[in-house]
Amino acid sequence: MDKIDKKTDVSQLLAQDMYANDALGAPTEEGDPEYPVVITIAREYGTDAHEIGIALQERLGIPLYDNELLIRAARRSDTVVDKVAPYDETVAAEMMAFLPDRFDSRTMADQLFENLKQVILDVGSSESCIIIGRLSDYILRDNPNLINVYVTAPLEERIEIVCRRRGVTEAKAKKLIKKMQRNRELFYKRYSAGKTKLRSHKDLVVNRALFGVEGCCEIIATAYETKMHELGRM
Repeated sequence: MDKIDKKTDVSQLLAQDMYANDALGAPTEEGDPEYPVVITIAREYGTDAHEIGIALQERLGIPLYDNELLIRAARRSDTVVDKVAPYDETVAAEMMAFLPDRFDSRTMADQLFENLKQVILDVGSSESCIIIGRLSDYILRDNPNLINVYVTAPLEERIEIVCRRRGVTEAKAKKLIKKMQRNRELFYKRYSAGKTKLRSHKDLVVNRALFGVEGCCEIIATAYETKMHELGRM
């Protein structure tokens, strides 16, 4: 247990050194009426929040960014795209260990995140949009018009979704959910230097099992439209 704690402490210190967290976020003044309204969606693994994002895109007529963000980041760093598609869900656990023989891999992942961060800043400061995952709620935290959403569902519902989507047994689905959820949490801890968590600072929490895709879409869309009305844009 002591060894794990020491590794965690080292990881937080190195993350603080590598990234000036106070500088993360869009450089805008508080309450800027011209700043875009951006919806960020963090999610529990297995909720398939991408479906909700698609429904929102169609309902609101604004772009959705998910894997597209990773593709843009990969192009910035000349990284092969197929190697970064699962980046935020599979690499985080390795990065936390800081083992000397994994230094090259960590460096590549850190460079990719720096590019990913800039892509999120670029799209999040130029247009109203929906961004799924990738620490976007924290990266864009200086945007006064941000709507941060967390999509959840009971474990049994998520197991059912993963079984259906991936064609695996319930036991394998449960194991996968636990692993991937942990990696997402580590990703947040790693790249915010422990300043935020996956579930923290959310404006809306929607339960997919309770409301369904359309119901979740309706709740989030209403929040977006309310904010747009407040800003005099609708």
